[in-house]
Amino acid sequence: METHSVRLCHISTLVLAVTLLPSLTSSSSASCNFAAIFNFGDSNSDTGGLSAALGQAPPPNGETFFHAPAGRYCDGRLIVDFMAESLRLPYLSAYLDSVGSNFSHGANFATAGSTIRRQNTTVYQSGYSPISLDVQSTQYTDFHRRSQVYRSQGGMFQQVLPKEEDFSRALYTFDIGQNDLTAGYKLNMSIEQVKAYVPDLMAQLSNIIKNVYAQGGRSFWVHNTGPVGCLPYVMDRFPITAAQIDRFGCASPPNEVAQYFNVGLKEAVIELRKDLPLATITYVDIYSVKYSLISQAKKLGFENPFLTCCGHGGKFNYNRFKRCGSKKIVNGKEITVTSCKDPSVRINWDGIHFTETANKWIFDQIVDGSFSDPPVPLQLACHKLDH
Repeated sequence: METHSVRLCHISTLVLAVTLLPSLTSSSSASCNFAAIFNFGDSNSDTGGLSAALGQAPPPNGETFFHAPAGRYCDGRLIVDFMAESLRLPYLSAYLDSVGSNFSHGANFATAGSTIRRQNTTVYQSGYSPISLDVQSTQYTDFHRRSQVYRSQGGMFQQVLPKEEDFSRALYTFDIGQNDLTAGYKLNMSIEQVKAYVPDLMAQLSNIIKNVYAQGGRSFWVHNTGPVGCLPYVMDRFPITAAQIDRFGCASPPNEVAQYFNVGLKEAVIELRKDLPLATITYVDIYSVKYSLISQAKKLGFENPFLTCCGHGGKFNYNRFKRCGSKKIVNGKEITVTSCKDPSVRINWDGIHFTETANKWIFDQIVDGSFSDPPVPLQLACHKLDH
């Protein structure tokens, strides 16, 4: 169950946002006009990285908005897509996608299954991507250097690659860490054992942000991790007792670890602000927004928040052996795991990821800075808050 202190923290964040937003918008009202977005993360923001590397996310992924698979593990757009729309930038092409990509306004280094720390398993054993955050950072460094080498050759390269000055005028977004927590559970680690390596996760993430800063990055938008204990695949896969289910139906132990991770992340961001004086680093409380969505699902017009739209069987219409889009033999007949009739009334898409409608609702809550520290809107995330 959510603790009293956590609820007070959420309330304090909202009060701070309400009191400080006016001073921010009055003193720093000029939109940042970000030239590009460079994104680092996992499946919550992967726009085609894993699909390019290991094969396209199958239909019905993409059916709602793109009307075909589009590299996203969702029926449509992700939060990062709505961010790009809001900033009037094109959707991000995946760095790994060599077909039809345009990187003139940024690149996406995220891949589904990515972690901050390297995993000692293959993607086929555990489902975790070999493209951990340090690899994404190496790819970014390589892209930064080589894009300018090729751009100097003129021709088509000037059309599809960013200008050198765009790297300092870009927004750098991070949404990663969830898989590091579930990786521990898959190894049968205790809650305390998972918590024990969170400081190492923070150190590695901080080093990556410092590396981007050293290459000219100045504006950072960092999402904390969501309530993993509210995801069907976590509640289905890991042993949870009835006493560990909170009043909204989520598993408390994984959520407590996620909150511990988020406390560490916020402290890391505070230290980074000291170490990187020219940077503007916005910490975004995605956890609170997603938990609010799940806890108020019916009030907001959604059905059961734990019922998977694209799944087959099980308590939550989720079976890890019959994943969204897969083909399986059931009672001698081949079936394809398809989506529900109306994804727009579901929060969960495939047991792991959110639907486009849920992603849009989440984005609408965070875009104005209400869940950010400092409470800066997305459009103004290059400005430091006046204290």
